[in-house]
Amino acid sequence: MSIIGSLRFMATHPLTRDTPLRNVARLIRWQIGSRLAPGAIVYEWINGSKFLVTAGEAGLTGNIYAGLHEFPEMGYLLHVLRDDDLFVDVGANVGAYSILACAAAGARGVAIEPIPSTYERLIENIRINHLENRVRCLNVGIGRDIGWGSFTNDRETANHVVAESERGANVVAAAIRTLDDVVGSDIPSVIKIDVEGYETPVLEGAVEILRNPGLHSVIMEINGSGDRYGYDESHIIELMLDLGFRSCSYNPLGRSLAELPGRNMHSDNTLFVRDRALVAELLASSRRVAILDKEF
Repeated sequence: MSIIGSLRFMATHPLTRDTPLRNVARLIRWQIGSRLAPGAIVYEWINGSKFLVTAGEAGLTGNIYAGLHEFPEMGYLLHVLRDDDLFVDVGANVGAYSILACAAAGARGVAIEPIPSTYERLIENIRINHLENRVRCLNVGIGRDIGWGSFTNDRETANHVVAESERGANVVAAAIRTLDDVVGSDIPSVIKIDVEGYETPVLEGAVEILRNPGLHSVIMEINGSGDRYGYDESHIIELMLDLGFRSCSYNPLGRSLAELPGRNMHSDNTLFVRDRALVAELLASSRRVAILDKEF
């Protein structure tokens, strides 16, 4: 994200849109400090959580600039999870969502990341939060069947399973497992799926988990990336509806959950909720969260 893009991001973000001068000061501090530091910086985040970050890591620096990079979805995690809930992070990258769920909100976790270099950063972030006994990390991909797959290796947060049209890409091989196989009988309360268009095979390998009523929420990236594999993402909406989920949007500031007619057209992520009454109760009763002098 460019400097201008970062300022625009903060100018429209719910936590920072009313503090333009502080936004500029925060950006300048990070731009200078991250370039002077000899390596990764430990950033103190929410509820005592922290993460390692270097200059140019857009997925993490958004949290520095605006508190929570993806505010509706991250705020939802902080409000809906409870101690000892299980959170499954498919496509964990360096672990921002797993840190929120397990260090800030106190849940248990399974963090899954197939790219070896990214997985190493994930492990570092789990360790600095002392989550080794609460988060199980797996250096695998998730799909329809158990086997092996090829993944891009040079696209940071956008790495993905290699499509037929990308055979010349910089790739790395990784084992593929199904989500049913990985999770087994320990059913999660919430799953996050961010696999850059490969959601359809992930869901096809998670039939037992998705059918279990213990799973009440799924946060899934649906932004058209499935086209690279020839997947029709409208089928994802149909599948989730058949399983009893409804697509929703969430406003953490008002703790309001609103049902949508389909995918969330205002975000890359869509929230699917199965038990609205249970979730509404969890959201209403959760403790308040403080970040960047805001409380919600």
